[in-house]
Amino acid sequence: MEKIRVLSVFGTRPEAIKMAPVVMELEKNKDDFESIVCITAQHREMLDQVLNLFNIKPDFDLNIMKHNQDLWTLTSDVLLQMKEVFEKTQPHIVLVHGDTTTTLATSLSAFYAKIPIGHVEAGLRTFNKYYPFPEEINRVVADSVASLYFPPTQQSVENLLRENIPENRIYLTGNTVIDALLYTVNNNKSDLADLNLDKNLKTILLTSHRRENFGAPLENICSAIKILVEKNPDIQVIYPVHLNPNVRKTVFGMLDNIDRIKLIEPLDYAPFANLIKQSYIILTDSGGIQEEAPSLGKPVFVLREETERPEAVEFGTVKLVGSNTDKIVNSVQEILDSKEKYDQMASATNPYGDGLAAPRIIQAIKENRDFLIKNKN
Repeated sequence: MEKIRVLSVFGTRPEAIKMAPVVMELEKNKDDFESIVCITAQHREMLDQVLNLFNIKPDFDLNIMKHNQDLWTLTSDVLLQMKEVFEKTQPHIVLVHGDTTTTLATSLSAFYAKIPIGHVEAGLRTFNKYYPFPEEINRVVADSVASLYFPPTQQSVENLLRENIPENRIYLTGNTVIDALLYTVNNNKSDLADLNLDKNLKTILLTSHRRENFGAPLENICSAIKILVEKNPDIQVIYPVHLNPNVRKTVFGMLDNIDRIKLIEPLDYAPFANLIKQSYIILTDSGGIQEEAPSLGKPVFVLREETERPEAVEFGTVKLVGSNTDKIVNSVQEILDSKEKYDQMASATNPYGDGLAAPRIIQAIKENRDFLIKNKN
């Protein structure tokens, strides 16, 4: 029986983390699948360590990252180079993830080649095309050309149904980031000794790197952190600072050399996952951390005005605070002052899954074997 040839394509660290469980599951099912991996290396430095962690060896490495690359160049590079990969591999299905420029350009390229697309983490929406930018349009376009959809939550399913996606092409799977997180914290212990954390202090983990927070919003976030540290002698803030120069200039300019604020280089995924586990509170504008932290019982304050992941907000484990200094300070201070309110956020139900999303995705592809093989032939 002909195997289903699956080409998995990703280019950033978050994509690699979330696609790793799918790639690993494909490898477990070699009787049914031929697994091919292509990385665009949209983010070179931060991607490679994830590949090493999950022992993924790409069959194709486009290595497209350039210094200060813009969206036009990035999109066109992926679009054109994926055409060559498709011609060499002849996949039955191309798997993309989420909302990156790699996902947008790969989906378009596969669509032009009339190859079915499976969209992992489909259906997320803010319904504001400029927020987050350009991610909202990236995922909308990917969903518009996909053939199989793997939304993480029921709300994502409903978003797709409202867009007239056929119900028999939608598979509710949970989020693969939970698969990756649980695998990592269970198999890669880290005491984080190099960070010299004071175990007598509560650790606040901060990440902020989104384009919409460049400039004044990030300055407001940094101001909030300074105020919180001054008001609370029992906390310490750890900030793995993104490599983007727009982030580093602001952050190091405002927060460097302040007592109980540690600015560190971006961590590999295993120590970062363990740092989430050891932290007391998370402040982030990341998408994935909004899903990961609740799985480990950590309250999350999202440094954005809108989120395409509203489920955890509704369940109470995540709160939107944007980039307003006073709102950040008041919201975090509230749970620093009240163990009861902290526990309410920390113990809220996590809506993002049980760590079995990847097996569900693989089963869904199996169920569509005839469609995929017939389409290719």
